[in-house]
Amino acid sequence: MAAKIPVKAIYTGSDVTSLGEFTSSDTIAGSYLTDGSVTAAKLAADAATQAELDTVSTVASAALPKAGGTLTGTVTVSANAVGTVTTDNDGSFAMSATNNFKCTPTGNFTLTFTSIVAQSGNILLVNSGGHTVAAHANTKVDANLLATVSTAGTYLLAYFSDGTNVYMTNSAIYT
Repeated sequence: MAAKIPVKAIYTGSDVTSLGEFTSSDTIAGSYLTDGSVTAAKLAADAATQAELDTVSTVASAALPKAGGTLTGTVTVSANAVGTVTTDNDGSFAMSATNNFKCTPTGNFTLTFTSIVAQSGNILLVNSGGHTVAAHANTKVDANLLATVSTAGTYLLAYFSDGTNVYMTNSAIYT
């Protein structure tokens, strides 16, 4: 029985027309190669291409974190000051300034948002005096939530906006 080499491809132009196996009686002829020749330059080009692919794969694997991995390098957060905390103790929050606020009121107040844009964020409300909290017409919030945050305590209020109204979505109470 003749020894076999696993793969043989027949090319027509640049397309593979059939796959088979080389046997000991086969010879490599021009019909198996596009131009009928194997040269050192072609082999070197194939090796260089493979080396480039290996490099790209290695760089991508090293740079991108996998599940549980750590992203390293410089991250640059630009444009508005979104992500910073702005203290505003009168309950009027300018969304053009930030999306996270801290409020320690000194009296009763109305949750009011100005410069409304589509965004979400948080308000840390430290209501140590038990001041009554109301809501402006464009601030959509459940009456039970307003009653809760009108008692003395520290609250984390989450909100999101559709660009017209602001919706208070939940609250966490800290003691």
